[in-house]
Amino acid sequence: ALTSTYFCGEEAADIGGRKQGIFASGAVLAESSPSRSSPVATALRVPRRRAIVLPNLKMKYSPAAFLVLAAAAVSPAHAFVPRTSPFVSSKAVASASKGTSLSMVLEKPREKKLAKIEVLKINSDHLTDPLKDQLKTEEISVSKDAMQILKYHGSYMQTNREIRGKEKDYQFMLRLKQPAGELPPDLYRLLDDLSANMGQGDLRATTRQCFQMHGIRKGNLKTVISSIMNIGSSTVGACGDVSRNVMTTPAPFDTPEYRYAREWSKVFAQLFRPMTSAFDNIWLDGQKPANEVKWSEDVAHHNIDEAMTYDSGRGIILPDTTEPLYGDRYLPRKFKIGVTVPGDNSLDIYTNDIGVVVICNDQGELEGFNVMAGGGMGRTHNKGNTFARAADHLGYVPKEDMMELMKSILASQRDHGNRDVRANARMKYLVHTLGIDNFRALVESYFGKPIQPWREMQEWKYSDWMGWWDQGDGKLFNGIHVDNGRVKDEGDFRLKTALRVIADKYNLPMILSPSQSIIIKDIDPKDKEGIDAILQEHGIKPVEEVDPLSRLSIACPALPLCGLAQTEAERIMPSYLARVRAVLDKMNISDEEILIRMTGCPNGCARPYMAELAFVGDGPKSYQVWLGGSPVLTRTAWPYMAKMKVDDLEATLEPVLAMFIQQRQEFEMFGDFCHRVGAEAIETYAASYTLGSVKA
Repeated sequence: ALTSTYFCGEEAADIGGRKQGIFASGAVLAESSPSRSSPVATALRVPRRRAIVLPNLKMKYSPAAFLVLAAAAVSPAHAFVPRTSPFVSSKAVASASKGTSLSMVLEKPREKKLAKIEVLKINSDHLTDPLKDQLKTEEISVSKDAMQILKYHGSYMQTNREIRGKEKDYQFMLRLKQPAGELPPDLYRLLDDLSANMGQGDLRATTRQCFQMHGIRKGNLKTVISSIMNIGSSTVGACGDVSRNVMTTPAPFDTPEYRYAREWSKVFAQLFRPMTSAFDNIWLDGQKPANEVKWSEDVAHHNIDEAMTYDSGRGIILPDTTEPLYGDRYLPRKFKIGVTVPGDNSLDIYTNDIGVVVICNDQGELEGFNVMAGGGMGRTHNKGNTFARAADHLGYVPKEDMMELMKSILASQRDHGNRDVRANARMKYLVHTLGIDNFRALVESYFGKPIQPWREMQEWKYSDWMGWWDQGDGKLFNGIHVDNGRVKDEGDFRLKTALRVIADKYNLPMILSPSQSIIIKDIDPKDKEGIDAILQEHGIKPVEEVDPLSRLSIACPALPLCGLAQTEAERIMPSYLARVRAVLDKMNISDEEILIRMTGCPNGCARPYMAELAFVGDGPKSYQVWLGGSPVLTRTAWPYMAKMKVDDLEATLEPVLAMFIQQRQEFEMFGDFCHRVGAEAIETYAASYTLGSVKA
């Protein structure tokens, strides 16, 4: 039986024999009954440099104040047991009824030892030490402390876990930062060469629209990173406790909304870029890159540096001349942003710390943005205080206030996120603990004005944007499906070479998609046949020949290089999809398109907890099975089974599909069906099901 609790729906579900509260806000709760209404107090630190007013709470605090907010109108959705603040010892007196004013007791802050990672960040001289010296040693590895700092530079140290021996054969994975997934042809040519000469020969498109390169030796890191920086790209902040690669819908349509989505993705990437000179000092010997990052030119008219450093006096800007937004401790944990247009959820917008939706008027002019907050996938097996969470709707913000609002959200997490326990450090836990209304009040205290109500939009749809499409400007784009993002040459399948031939012959830009695939854009219609011919010559199937299960699926790399993997993902996913396909065919439901995802551990890199059906590694050759995610990626799934052995896939899945055949509503999708009927009903049906007894 599962020993953790998870969010899954709108009602209570019996998981592993224990009743858990399950609520629509997307959060996993402490064990409680749905009628629980006891008040919950959350300790927060107010920055000492300002006096603030939380608009809806009607309380004013002095510059040195420390406050305790209690969740107003406490419901089971706010029953998460909060941590003790790392900054203050506080007591709270609060009312549980809606509309009652909140009280606080101020106490002298208690000195508390900082977490080791926080000390390391402070002592790193803004991400320089001890990495700079470690790179100069003759060792093929770097120290553990240097490895932590190296993440901010875009790299993880890895070892092949399948090679046994006394000495570990260390290598490095390097991840790029590519806002909006954009991949210029000169950058692809460079990465193709670098991966062939200094990597393991392939590239991997990630689920956050950027490339990873594996197999780099320590002695080659400087050459690889400096080459990427000098061509006008970057690895800065691709990893670490900062804003990661900013995602957007990959569809390169030439319409106002889509243009604004791409543009503002780059705005946010520039706004939250780390400002330390450590990157130039370490990789370029103190020199500036030969070319500035290409996306900075696209958004130069926004005067982003001025907006970044603007100080409203409300505690957003820190007294740190190097990092005015991050300070020397940076953020408690990684921070993810996604931008899209109404109706297009091709990027899993609800999985981000901040989700942004472009809002235009009828003339196509940008008015502002709908903003959501508090999404995130990572969790830990058997730890019920960690969970996957879908973001909440925060509200609407006019375009002229958007950068300041984004800074306010980041400052809220920077100052109030959990720096004691990294497993609870993501902003989703802060949003969940406070509830979205009190989190909004916290953000408004930095922002200085009310956040407007969320604007109604069209319903979400999901598309992978594969195949040929008209861009709307006389040009075409072509989405090429890539199994699990692996761009390689293997046998007759030679995608890596095909993309190089296209880049050399046509000099076309590309876009990496959130589904780990690649879109070639700005194609002249007269070149369509030539591009199709190149793809065919290199063994690339047209999208019409790709199984829909494969098109909808994504998987993380897992073994052999990921140090967190508990079992396989990318390498075993094709066989799992083939086995699922065989079950569907046997049960006469071949036309069903089910969104399936797989990870080798619970950290959620392939966003499994949003899928209709997911396999999450929980041991050697075993998986948790998750059901009930939305076909349009708007809610989290729930755990159906733990420790499913590899050989039990068919016996596990068939009863669920049989119940789906017999009890589905008209046009109901698999994930919606599982969500509607719930875990208990499926478990009861499966317990009495006879294999082979039901077909459509």
